[in-house]
Amino acid sequence: MAKQPTQSQRIDEILDRLAHLEKAMHGSSHTHDCKQPSDTTGMGMCRLPDVPERTFSSEMSPTRERLVRYFGKKWVSGTNLTYAFFDTPADSGDDPNVDLVRAGFKAWEELEIGISFEEVSDVNNAMVRIGFRSGDGAWSYVGRDIIDVAGRGERTMNFGWDLTTDPRGGGVDTPIHEIGHTLGFPHEHQNPFSGIVWDEDAVYRHFAGSPNFWSRATTFHNVLRKLDRDVVDGSSWDPDSIMHYAFAAGLIEEPTEYATGLNPEDGLSETDIEEVQKLYPPVDRRGFRKLRPLESEKLDLEPGDQVNFELSIERSDDYTLQTFGMSDVVMVLFEENPNEADHWQYIAGDDDSGSELNAKLQVRLKRDRRYLLRLRLYSQNDAGSTAVLMW
Repeated sequence: MAKQPTQSQRIDEILDRLAHLEKAMHGSSHTHDCKQPSDTTGMGMCRLPDVPERTFSSEMSPTRERLVRYFGKKWVSGTNLTYAFFDTPADSGDDPNVDLVRAGFKAWEELEIGISFEEVSDVNNAMVRIGFRSGDGAWSYVGRDIIDVAGRGERTMNFGWDLTTDPRGGGVDTPIHEIGHTLGFPHEHQNPFSGIVWDEDAVYRHFAGSPNFWSRATTFHNVLRKLDRDVVDGSSWDPDSIMHYAFAAGLIEEPTEYATGLNPEDGLSETDIEEVQKLYPPVDRRGFRKLRPLESEKLDLEPGDQVNFELSIERSDDYTLQTFGMSDVVMVLFEENPNEADHWQYIAGDDDSGSELNAKLQVRLKRDRRYLLRLRLYSQNDAGSTAVLMW
């Protein structure tokens, strides 16, 4: 019989397979102006805002920290991301621009990943809130920061120029890029393993001019800054990624083939598709485990694995759902839309990763409604040492 890999070996295998998706600094969650050919008049580049970086205890193990940093901004598979467009004068877009953003969502959804997208009419009821404020660039928060950081009712994504004039991808590449950030993907050109050597003075001069007018600090943060090697964990560079900037001639010294400019191919690259499908596999909605009050369920999971429970509610009441054990877990509760069968809406979530606490939700549940509880494990001290209980 073949020898089974140890938990440490399984963790390393998962990190080797998945970590090249993660190209973000600690606490990566940012907003920015987006992927455009650098010689396109009036169109900017991605400007990441300052978001507090996540810090960890010095006693936290390197392996645990790497897993938490990798999964920290990602969604659980099965999440339905609702989106809406502002209709206020300052933030509304015309029909052609709105339709291009809708096409961007469709491009990701057609990959049959474990994330779905639903347009709703009221921005106050949407997780992704999209504006078209002129002059504010094209930007999006990264991953779960759209609910963890962005204020209620505020924009989580913006398009600050006329997308119909964008020659890249027929105008849809910018929305695809921004939605990629919403899915949790950072910028590819900051991968420390890209081998890019910049003409830094030229880069500062270029981005100080029109249409960006960036300060040196903004240019460093968004272009020259290399991402943390421990977080990226040896990921290969994809210059054709939808998450990569285009760069004009004279900014890149090495690799020399890009000295005359770098323009990624239109649309999602093969690597983009492969990696988003690995991170968000489709969820089989049949045969979910039942979670009943006062009956604990053991989580026999490997790092990165997910389990889904259907809650068995016999009476309407206030309930607590909590994990137990030394682990890092994100736990998210969904309620079925009463008007649309098998369509699940986000209700609440908690992430205990990087702390000594356990994930915990306190919610009002109704007997005549259906609920799903999804848990993704980041790490745990010992295999099978984590459980979840509802009471």
